Amino acid sequence: MKKQRVGKSRVRFLMSLLRSLLRKTVGVLALVEAGLGFAVLVVDPMPWVAPLLPVHVETVLGPVRADQPYVEALLVTLRTDRVVLGAAITLHSLMVLVGGVLLVQHPWRAVKGIGRGIKASPMAVLRSPVTTYRRLVRARNWLLAKVEYLQGESAKWKATFNVVKSPFSLLRAMGFSPQMAASLLIGASAVGTGVVVNETVLSERSFSNGDSGVYDAPLDVPTEYVEGENTLRIDLGSTPVREIVIENVSVGTVFTGSALPSGEQNVVQISGNTISGGTNTRLEIGHLIFERSRCKKLELTDIQAHTIVIRGNASDGQSIAPSPGTSRMRAIGGGHQQADAMVTSGGTYDRIWIQAPSSAVNGKIGTLRLTNLYTKGGLCVLSKMNVGTMEILLNEVGEGNGFATKEFTVATTVTGANITIEDNVEVTIAEPATT
Repeated sequence: MKKQRVGKSRVRFLMSLLRSLLRKTVGVLALVEAGLGFAVLVVDPMPWVAPLLPVHVETVLGPVRADQPYVEALLVTLRTDRVVLGAAITLHSLMVLVGGVLLVQHPWRAVKGIGRGIKASPMAVLRSPVTTYRRLVRARNWLLAKVEYLQGESAKWKATFNVVKSPFSLLRAMGFSPQMAASLLIGASAVGTGVVVNETVLSERSFSNGDSGVYDAPLDVPTEYVEGENTLRIDLGSTPVREIVIENVSVGTVFTGSALPSGEQNVVQISGNTISGGTNTRLEIGHLIFERSRCKKLELTDIQAHTIVIRGNASDGQSIAPSPGTSRMRAIGGGHQQADAMVTSGGTYDRIWIQAPSSAVNGKIGTLRLTNLYTKGGLCVLSKMNVGTMEILLNEVGEGNGFATKEFTVATTVTGANITIEDNVEVTIAEPATT
């Protein structure tokens, strides 16, 4: 029985091999015939056939003869007669189909696959917009899920840093100086004398956070901070700064425990530099705004401006005497290399000082805005500037010593091509109390 099964298996294998060989042979011949037939329909074969003509073959049915005129007439009929041409194309197309089906491993599956493809084509065309839309929706949902995840992570990190720095911010809001707040949090011994370097989250200092120190514009981190000094100082360099804003701050001796630095008389000083034995430098400002501030004295000297507006100031004695000038309109640019804005709001300082470089280069600021400076114990001084538009608005100046002394002065060395002076009044104003 075992030998019979082995014999039958070998017979089946040989029959299968023979059928496969026969199928592939016929398929190849069909494809070759179809290819030659389409070639004859497209390309003129006479240059290759002519050397072989005439052909004379003896058959059992009689002689068969084919010469050049006969072949040419046959080709003309094949290409011009629509019925014959259509029949030839159909025949060769069928040969291609037959050859392809015979060469695949499972002819019947191939035929059914072709049929299914033909049947499914109309529905595929109708469903393609819906399918495309669903794919776009899946891609959109995937992208939005990633964006939501990243936003959630960002919010978590932001909350973490807020928790870390919240004790420091709370102490600053209660009126403690930056170094006092740091001492209370990390121990009095942790903050020594000399230069303090950024080492921890609580001791990190920046202009935008309202920390005192020496800043080389446009850097937001101080280049120097000396323990015991609470001056906010900006040293301008060769890089123009788009905007500097200092607002809502208390300066000088207006808060408890504060004092002016030794030998200083100015609580606010915005000026160029007088350089011994060298070229003096000036501040070049496109738009200067000094407004809604409280000063013991406010002095403006050595300023050349195109437009000067002095409006709504109240002072305990005043002398406003600018001179006509010929200064041009001015704007400060710098393109891509220009520094971004430096902005700080809130804080307490013993002094605010913005100065030009100590070299032959003038300091340049697009817009300088000083708003709501509450000062005591010294002078507010603006000097050594070239300005496009200067506005001195709604300030209160005085130390309560009568109108005979002039607390608000605009010297004759202040010149402008266009000058507007209006609604400035003398009233009794004293320095604010220390809080």
